[in-house]
Amino acid sequence: MLKYASRATTLSPFLAMAYGEKATALSNLGHDVIRLNLGEPDFGAPTPVVEAMKQSLSQADYPYTSALGLPELRSAIAQFYKSQHNVDIPASRIVVTAGASAALLLVSAALVENGDKVILGDPSYPCNRRFLNTFGGEVTLVPTSSEQQFQLTHDDVTHNWDSKTKGVLIASPANPTGTAIAQEELYSIGETCKQNDGFLIVDEIYLNLDLGIEDTSSSTNSVTNSVKQAPLNTVLANETLHSNTIVINSFSKYFGMTGWRLGWCVVPEGMTHIMERLAQNLFICPSTLAQQAALACFTPESLAQCEQKKAQLRARATFVLQAIADMGLSIDATPDGAFYAYINIERTGLTAVEFCDRLLAEEYVALTPGDDFGDHNATRYVRLSFATEISRLKEGLTRMKRFVETCTCE
Repeated sequence: MLKYASRATTLSPFLAMAYGEKATALSNLGHDVIRLNLGEPDFGAPTPVVEAMKQSLSQADYPYTSALGLPELRSAIAQFYKSQHNVDIPASRIVVTAGASAALLLVSAALVENGDKVILGDPSYPCNRRFLNTFGGEVTLVPTSSEQQFQLTHDDVTHNWDSKTKGVLIASPANPTGTAIAQEELYSIGETCKQNDGFLIVDEIYLNLDLGIEDTSSSTNSVTNSVKQAPLNTVLANETLHSNTIVINSFSKYFGMTGWRLGWCVVPEGMTHIMERLAQNLFICPSTLAQQAALACFTPESLAQCEQKKAQLRARATFVLQAIADMGLSIDATPDGAFYAYINIERTGLTAVEFCDRLLAEEYVALTPGDDFGDHNATRYVRLSFATEISRLKEGLTRMKRFVETCTCE
């Protein structure tokens, strides 16, 4: 009998995908299932990107590119930082990868050794922990609260940093909460990492999906009379942190290209050759076809389409927050970006898994339990993704309200 590696056998299931499989099984039985469990934009790639892919298919072959990605794509990404965030990043520091997942895998391989500790907030995206674990890293999962936007604070980092700590990984805006870390707090954490010769990894895959919706933290029953969030910006705006900060990004979210499996990272200048060597051996290169098509992401037409879709997400977010309040549940921290609502379901008397299981079985609506994202208060929360078409979203929330009304509070 084969003996499998402990890194494989000790992995817990990725519940967002597991509930997707349950939803598929119910769909195959003929049920009308509404999927609000996955963070997959419904709008797809911009039209010029799709057309560019069609044109690429007329070529005879698709050779490997550089392990770092097409030079013209790296340059286009660098220009994107300049136009969108007024930040100058040389193309030599940009590494194109097979999705943000590959970027995190390569960065983990480059920075983490057996026994190294890395600080993450709880809740947080579960796969980030798995990448670090794969290379022997030990995750220090620090509980966070809605009062701190479910984000790490400088005090959290300094209190949990010890002699084995190698760095910090932060997502902003985050999955599952959609909340962003305050800029001053992020910079302060970055300085602490730098002073301790550690790294700061910032997952910014939702950065350009800033929602700019109103802060509802002062009231769980209304989305009015509140203050809009400030525009989000990349951590790379702070040049003093460039020597120890790595940024992860992707074409999946803002550009709607989830299945194209294309992302990038920005690394310190001296780290590029390390990333190249790792990429050559582990991946060879990202998809040539996807890279060629992605060049069309940065045309005025594509960017205009992406901004139009973002406006739709903002409208959906406002609708979702009000609908959740109307059913008597709460969003304890208003999302700043992405397309998630992290819902406190404690008043129903159900655990997160019970809530999601029953909602799927009784109303055919798929959500993700908070257990996917950490341990601290995880059973009190479920994640809803509003990255789906508005009519389906409305129907899903109508069914969810009907379900909540049947629950008996403890």
